[in-house]
Amino acid sequence: GTSPLQYEPVGNKSPSNFESKLSKRVLSNTTDIQYPIDFLSLATMSREIASAFSQHFYQTLDTNVDGLSSLYFERSMMTFEGEEYGGSQAIIGKLKKVGQVKHVIKSIDIQPSTTDQALVLFVTGSVSIGNDNPLHFCEMFQLVQPVPNQWQILNDVFRLNYGM
Repeated sequence: GTSPLQYEPVGNKSPSNFESKLSKRVLSNTTDIQYPIDFLSLATMSREIASAFSQHFYQTLDTNVDGLSSLYFERSMMTFEGEEYGGSQAIIGKLKKVGQVKHVIKSIDIQPSTTDQALVLFVTGSVSIGNDNPLHFCEMFQLVQPVPNQWQILNDVFRLNYGM
């Protein structure tokens, strides 16, 4: 399979540069959370990562599901239309059972998560399964960075959107 998604920063905004920037502490009810001061850099980097991830993920899902196995790991969890799957092998097995798919992405929303090594993505678009007419879908990912510049999927929630 392919390796987990590698992030190559544009310009001089490398993650190591970014992570070394000053952070401020924000106290919540029971948890101390570190938020970077440079939100603009974080937003720019997050958009670059989201764009690269989404392009890679859906292109690979549409052409070679097995190529996604390295993006999931044993702690990964996927909820697909209300059914839960845990671990890379079970998740890839479910995605293969869906059959041939073709995705068209409409929007990608991104937010930093609780650390500089986690992002939340929300993707909307349409998917054709086999030769059927396209259906609208939404999918949420939480990406984590277990090692610098390497992003993997911790959480994946997928739903088809039927007429309401």
